[in-house]
Amino acid sequence: MALFSQEALNPGVRKREVFGWAMYDFANSGYTTVVITAVFAAYFVGGVAGKAPWATFAWTLALSVSYAIVMFTMPSLGAYADLRAAKKRMLAVVTAGCVASTAALAFAGPGSVALAMLLIVVSNTFYSYGESLTAAFLPELARPESMGKVSGWGWGFGYFGGMLALGLCLGYVIWAQGRGIPANRFVPVTMVLTAVIYGLASMATFKLLRERAEPNPQMLRQGGVRASLAQLRQTFSQARRYGDFMWLMACAVFYQGGVAVAVALAAIYAEQVIGFQQQETMVLVFVLNLAAAGGAFAWGYLQDRIGHKLALGSTLVGWVVTCVIAAVSTTKGQFWWAAGIAGLCMGSSQSAGRAMAAMFAPKRQSAEFFGLWTFAIRLASILGPLTYGAITWATGGDQRTAILSTTALFIAGLVLLLKVDVARGRAAAQATDEEEEARSAGTSLVPA
Repeated sequence: MALFSQEALNPGVRKREVFGWAMYDFANSGYTTVVITAVFAAYFVGGVAGKAPWATFAWTLALSVSYAIVMFTMPSLGAYADLRAAKKRMLAVVTAGCVASTAALAFAGPGSVALAMLLIVVSNTFYSYGESLTAAFLPELARPESMGKVSGWGWGFGYFGGMLALGLCLGYVIWAQGRGIPANRFVPVTMVLTAVIYGLASMATFKLLRERAEPNPQMLRQGGVRASLAQLRQTFSQARRYGDFMWLMACAVFYQGGVAVAVALAAIYAEQVIGFQQQETMVLVFVLNLAAAGGAFAWGYLQDRIGHKLALGSTLVGWVVTCVIAAVSTTKGQFWWAAGIAGLCMGSSQSAGRAMAAMFAPKRQSAEFFGLWTFAIRLASILGPLTYGAITWATGGDQRTAILSTTALFIAGLVLLLKVDVARGRAAAQATDEEEEARSAGTSLVPA
């Protein structure tokens, strides 16, 4: 438990609570690793859709629909969670939804394209809600000067959860293939296994993590939906005050679009372009997760030392290098280099972005701000994979051109990152916190 330094945590926060929070990253990482990246993505293209010319586009379309739903609903849900102090309760509901719909993917076999797409939309929507809600706890747990390392603890620990789920699934796939069991029989088992791991591991979160927020009295007067929408409108009306957060969101739209390409299409690219077999792809993704865990842990500490902006920017340069290597790779050995760099950059860039967002979020509006952050991330998740799928379709299946074009997203992210002033963005959040404390103190002095 040495990594979980008490000095990095806010007063009153216990290390076991941070462990419970990190366990949610551990729990949900199996979904992205097994379903979105390593197993079901390639199975959808090759098995469910029968390698049709539109198969990759259909996969990216299903993901994009789910991200569009999250984009337009999560900001208001985040504001609702803040005003109602309901982050933990809402997290439990969306976790149950993702676990159930992931298990239901077992029923999506060859030819059932519509069912598979529907279940991906549902499960990925619930997954995205959970990712946003758990991130909103970060400002409650970590001191401002330790946001990077605490975020890194969660991301790094989460990748070990992904490796556990993928490792168990890989062991089963090897066993099944050795007995001649076809993919349409062993892939459903991996979906159920992933759902079970998600559900069981998340129980630690609900046991150990506290909801520290208090309901806002405004909720009792206006009602949940009206109050949350009013709070969201107020935040947008003060957008200039939170200008650095807005620039960070714009930056995230581009660079996270590139990250989403790697998450959603790595297995498809490895198998369709480089020639990996499914078993080899699962090993590749396992190693990628191992590198990502190391990147998240190490970069979290480095981020607090050298600064959030420099830490994030350096990972984006690494992503550009990754895309170029992947585009020119003609052998599995060459592609392994791209995968290794991608793993290091994946953990560090996502952890660094979450820590910066937490720095800019006022305490009483953490779920709302992470709802807005999720809006940017999910817009990116539409922009990246859907553009990749469209380029692949338009070029007659030329995925090398598509992966090379992804460098433009990371370069745009770098340019927009230059606009972000971390100290100014943090000062804006602190000013809001001080105003809220003064308002609360003034209210408490008014006779009932």
